[in-house]
Amino acid sequence: MATPQAKLEHKLLVEKKTALSATELDELCTATEDAIRDGIGFNWMVPPMRETLEAYWTGVLMVPSRSLFVGKLDNVTAASVQLLRPSKTKETSAFAATIEAHFVAPWARGHGLAKQLLDMAEREAAKDGFSVINLSVRETQDRALTLYREHGYHEWGTMPYYEYVNAGMVSGHFFYKKLEPISNLI
Repeated sequence: MATPQAKLEHKLLVEKKTALSATELDELCTATEDAIRDGIGFNWMVPPMRETLEAYWTGVLMVPSRSLFVGKLDNVTAASVQLLRPSKTKETSAFAATIEAHFVAPWARGHGLAKQLLDMAEREAAKDGFSVINLSVRETQDRALTLYREHGYHEWGTMPYYEYVNAGMVSGHFFYKKLEPISNLI
């Protein structure tokens, strides 16, 4: 008689990064390449040269107005989200942050990393005193659209000429979420 297999428990970790080890950079680049091949975007249709991706991720960490959060599945970097703060010259929109580069590599999906990353970015935005988060996503990203809608994001518009992919225009959906700033908390 066969015994039922125990469900494999995966270790999930989501953390804010101010530096990446060589291994983390390599894993993040690999996850990005896998996501691009799966159609997630990053404004690329095919993965760029590895040096370009390494420069991109290294550059993200150098921009003071960006926070990078990574998600790890079983200690392997597999996902990210960035929280962008508005420029100090944008006084009238200083209340709103933006989410970008939110993805999970195809091999790491279905474990909750996307939601955990989104939660962490939202907490940081609220802690920093932001009252709104904005984001946009391609119409082809069904899982992302579902996640944002289920996570309390409100769709305020669609742009039919969002990106040019595979010789055709792809629409984009625009969302916002109202936050309760908690800047007075430690």
